[in-house]
Parts: sequence; C-alpha cells; structure tokens
Amino acid sequence: MSKVQQFRDISPVLQKFRNFLNGRELVNPVRFAPNVAPLSPDDPNLPVGPAHKLAGNYYFTRDARREVQLPNVVADNGPIKALGSGDGSVVSTSKPGPKTPGQVFNYSS
Repeated sequence: MSKVQQFRDISPVLQKFRNFLNGRELVNPVRFAPNVAPLSPDDPNLPVGPAHKLAGNYYFTRDARREVQLPNVVADNGPIKALGSGDGSVVSTSKPGPKTPGQVFNYSS
C-alpha cells in the first residue's frame, strides 16, 4: 500500500461526522508546504545593459539629470551685420527711444 501524505486533520470517521454536522465539506484554511508555490523562482535572464557592471558603475555617471546643460544661444544682443552690404561690415544699432505721440487733440475747442 502506497503511503499518501496527509495533512494535519482528524480521523476520516470524525471528518465525515464533522461534515455531516456542518452540512458541507470543511476546507482546511491552514497552508501546508506542498500546496504553496515556491518562494524563490528562477533568476531572470536579462540582456546586459549600460549599467550591468558591478565595478565602476557609479550613480552619478548614469544620472540623466546631470546630462542637462544650459540651452544653446541662438541669438544674442551683439552687433548686427548690415543686410545689403557685401563687405560684411558691422553696423551697431542702438535701441530706439520711446515713441512720441502725434498732434494732441484739444477737446475743449
């Protein structure tokens, strides 16, 4: 006769009597080792990446925030080259003064 592993419970006669009194079959809520999934699954097989080395893999070299730089200057307030002159001479322009209004309208006349 092969030995079947049984979990902690009462004898089969008392099990049937207990199930009869309960009106249903009792399910044991205790978790036994053969009924539980293993705690340590296999290690994942991941492809190597830029940060797979153990030595010389410092965080500051991988931090994307450190890659941020100041924006490139597209135009500045330096001297402006004159557009129609082929000699490439530089014409300095100063800011124009405030706009002056035209003739003032006299409302009382």
